[in-house]
Amino acid sequence: TTLINALLKTLGNNILAATLRDPDLEPMDFYNYTAHAFGMTGNFTSKGTFLIEFERFLHQANTAKKTVLLIIDEAQRINQKLLEEVRLLSNIEKEDQKLLNIFFVGQIEFNDILHRPENRPIRQRITVNYNIQTLTKKETKDYIHYRLKIAGTERKIFEEDALNAIFSFSQGYPRLINIICDRSLLTGYVEE
Repeated sequence: TTLINALLKTLGNNILAATLRDPDLEPMDFYNYTAHAFGMTGNFTSKGTFLIEFERFLHQANTAKKTVLLIIDEAQRINQKLLEEVRLLSNIEKEDQKLLNIFFVGQIEFNDILHRPENRPIRQRITVNYNIQTLTKKETKDYIHYRLKIAGTERKIFEEDALNAIFSFSQGYPRLINIICDRSLLTGYVEE
């Protein structure tokens, strides 16, 4: 989610981006949410009506030299039915050009979903797959110092032993680092 937010800040005006924050939806909810996120008007009650309007939207964006990007966050939560619907959306294209770019962003468990036999067709459409490694001990310490600086302090709050313990317990996962540090700071505040 943090990376998605950073990406969205860097996109130019030629990119039309929409982010689906929770992909555990029924197909019609997904279609209506997608339409809303891209600024399409209407409440769709059938897949066919949505597809007609969405295809029109994609072609208009292409004519206007815009790239359309659908970002699916928390992709590990996507259900099989919706994953297939997303795959079918990727079929909307011109003879020489894709009209819709799709980013799946999620936890490592999403790879397990992709490797199921029934997901071979979508796996074949993925052109880039990147897995972010956990932070090293040094990166963990730098990350904590950076987050404290963003929060407004240059002060050394965590002793070296505490930083080592945070790394040990979190195994370098930023989300766990955040939770451990937050709870540590709260406990420190409560105990003065």
